[in-house]
Amino acid sequence: MKIKREFPAFTVSKKGEREIKSGHPWVYDNVITDQPGECENGCIADVFSQGGKYLGSGFYSEKSKIRIRLLSNNTNETFSDSFYQRRVQYAIDYRKTVMGDDFSACRLIFGEADGLCGLTVDKYGDILVSQVLSFGMDRKKDVIYKALCDCLSKDGIQVKGIMERNDVAIRELEGLQQYKGWYKADFLPQPPSPVTEMTENGIVYTVDVENGQKTGFFLDQKYNRLAVAKIAKGKRVLDCFTHTGSFALNAAKGGAAHVTAVDVSQFAVDTAKENAVKNGLDGSMDFLCADVFDLLPQLAQKGADYDFIILDPPAFTKNRKTVDSAKRGYKEINYRAMKLLPRGGYLATCSCSHFMDNELFVKMLMSAAADAGVSLKMIESRRQSPDHPIMLNVPETDYLKFYLFQVV
Repeated sequence: MKIKREFPAFTVSKKGEREIKSGHPWVYDNVITDQPGECENGCIADVFSQGGKYLGSGFYSEKSKIRIRLLSNNTNETFSDSFYQRRVQYAIDYRKTVMGDDFSACRLIFGEADGLCGLTVDKYGDILVSQVLSFGMDRKKDVIYKALCDCLSKDGIQVKGIMERNDVAIRELEGLQQYKGWYKADFLPQPPSPVTEMTENGIVYTVDVENGQKTGFFLDQKYNRLAVAKIAKGKRVLDCFTHTGSFALNAAKGGAAHVTAVDVSQFAVDTAKENAVKNGLDGSMDFLCADVFDLLPQLAQKGADYDFIILDPPAFTKNRKTVDSAKRGYKEINYRAMKLLPRGGYLATCSCSHFMDNELFVKMLMSAAADAGVSLKMIESRRQSPDHPIMLNVPETDYLKFYLFQVV
């Protein structure tokens, strides 16, 4: 029996109705045609079609252009604490299935892909790192954090701390403050340090969950790093934008003759070096603090001898307005890498920007290859690891492109 609707009611246009029926959970302000006079920020709100048909319910945000983030289209849902507890358990069960032995370090919650809009949670052993990007989710985080600890406890994992990395500007669009630090609760201890260790692909990393980029480590490239390791044996490798050295270390562990790891950040280079020493791989590696855009043409002039180049740059664009500029940046580094490599050399190249979609990225690669006078033999085309699941009806969840080529 359907419950009586007690949540604030919003009506959307035909366009808004089509978008919701397609499965996308975001309701933008420009498709709302009618709404209550007053509505509490962050509350649960109902969405209806022009004809009065119920379409779903979700978090209302009075400041964001994404006015409502849908959580469910079940008319009987009351959105009690048990709703969020179920969603957390579903997310953890999924990771246990798809990650198997790699569950120790993975993304536990990936926002919209797990039906928990505006929430990211990464797991590094017994430390969790959270980022909350919506006002409504911020109001429910206490329930969700407790659920995470309870669900993991059932599997024998006692969470030692939850680091909140809410130090991102997008929170201000929701009317939320930026900050970072340990979440305080009676059911959680306070870890003495934000620095922890994790193991991925048999490599041990030092991770600073408070000061590292994003949540401290880029977990989404886990299996793409293995793809690099498989073909690195005996090769001279140049790893560009190395960050804390993950691709470089996988290449070295895979038996590369030598690996040069490059990053513009001295802190990143020092961390990569520490990780190499920790894993006994420093004997076949060297580290360089440099701007990749300047370095690649310099190496070409010197006649540097590399037969495998890895390009894993940060996102060059985070909105549609800067896509053209991003394409030029991606093309420049890929063109330079293709010119530097000998015929028969290997190239791993990535983009982590959703707005630089796969079609644009492939066109850019073809253009760079044409200008470099080479052809690309594709070995593999990959996406992010399955703990960052892609929802086909939510394009924003499909963001990472990874290609492995032989240059011929």
